[in-house]
Amino acid sequence: MGAPAGLRIAGMRDPQSGQASVELVAVLGAVLTAAAVVVQLALVGYGLWTSANAARAGARAAHVGEDPRAAALSAVPGFLRPGARVHGEAPVRVSLSVPALVPALGRIPVRAAASLDPRGTPGG
Repeated sequence: MGAPAGLRIAGMRDPQSGQASVELVAVLGAVLTAAAVVVQLALVGYGLWTSANAARAGARAAHVGEDPRAAALSAVPGFLRPGARVHGEAPVRVSLSVPALVPALGRIPVRAAASLDPRGTPGG
């Protein structure tokens, strides 16, 4: 008769020992990669939203005779300002460089433009 189920015989290893650790390492890598992709997409989305907001601020400033470049740059948060570029008055074009989580990718460019027509309604 063999040993009862659930008992180990001294000196023998369970053939599945360590399998959970291997599965955890495999799943953890996939989860971390997916999280990094989600965070990168969120950063790019925030950059797009910020560039559109900055372009609208610049367009409003240009419409009332103020400096569109200064208004647009004031709407850009500090960590996105180093790569910020503002061009034009009608429409105001804003280009930003979003930082990449993987340094080899460099910075990711995003752009937006906005203008106000003579009646004061948004356009672009």
